[in-house]
Amino acid sequence: MIQRVQSVFLFLIVLAMISLLYLPMWAKTDPASGQEYVLNAYQLGPVDAAEGAATTNTIFIAILAVAAAAIALYEIFQYKNRLTQMKLGMLNSLVMAGLMGCIFYFSSYVGEDLVKTQSEGDYLAGFYIPAVGLLCNVLANRFIKRDEDLVRSMDRLR
Repeated sequence: MIQRVQSVFLFLIVLAMISLLYLPMWAKTDPASGQEYVLNAYQLGPVDAAEGAATTNTIFIAILAVAAAAIALYEIFQYKNRLTQMKLGMLNSLVMAGLMGCIFYFSSYVGEDLVKTQSEGDYLAGFYIPAVGLLCNVLANRFIKRDEDLVRSMDRLR
């Protein structure tokens, strides 16, 4: 049923992945020019991008976030087939792990090469959202497994 606790966790995944599309993930200021570079789901570049400013396309982050949200939303409505829900949960864990890897790659390697300074960049709220989504996914999978175990135990009693 849709009112189960795992549905709440899956809906939180959907909200987290959609909010990831709008929040910045990493920022670093170039002290020489005073230009601030920001990583979001669509690009890595200066905040006020002028003509000819170096930007990097990061649409892979947005694609993975939308895919994770779509899988979680589809998983909510698969409540009659708990084994399918568990498989979708595992797939969503892989997608979110890939998302975290992409964010880490663009912030640590591409961003640091784009702005060459001695100081580290700042990790913002969007950097931590995939970890929250992954935690919600683990909790949802745990409750789905608990429901499946309960149903199997009731079948043994019949």
